[in-house]
Amino acid sequence: MNLVKNFFGHLKTISKHKFIVFKLSIKAGIPLRGLVHDLSKFSPEEFFESVKYYTGYKSPIVKCKEKKGYSRAWLHHKGRNKHHFEYWYDFNSPENTPIIPYKYAAEMVCDTVAAAITYHKKDFKEENVYNYFVKRKDLEYINPKIVIYLTKVYEEIKNKGIKSTIRKKNLKKLYKKYVLDN
Repeated sequence: MNLVKNFFGHLKTISKHKFIVFKLSIKAGIPLRGLVHDLSKFSPEEFFESVKYYTGYKSPIVKCKEKKGYSRAWLHHKGRNKHHFEYWYDFNSPENTPIIPYKYAAEMVCDTVAAAITYHKKDFKEENVYNYFVKRKDLEYINPKIVIYLTKVYEEIKNKGIKSTIRKKNLKKLYKKYVLDN
């Protein structure tokens, strides 16, 4: 394992990811969310574990969980970034997971799309985003209205493409239809 190579590889990966999220966030009408997206990845808690488990083709958090069973970087990250549903989930709460506000739900979409683009590289296909989402085992923990919203957005990306789907007017219309009006 070459730590210097991993350091710069990870730095390049998260910078590319953040840039893609920023561009998509502008289109989604949430430029400030795109600007501050994933800043915690530069904290020592997240950055150095990610350097250690960097592969370049999958999230270091996934690699760390495979090796250790958990990731301190992930525990830190999800508790500071509202675009992750885990931020909103409380295992001890008798209530359902709250409805994630639009700006964070839209950032979640931008984050998922950017991650797929970043890690799939030249093999990226728009259906990758939908296929990843529907295979998740933790959908039961997300507010059902948000699950429907995300499913519809990712279906639309698969069928119509990123460019026509990730637009402020369209994402807000889908959010209103599947989250607020239901």
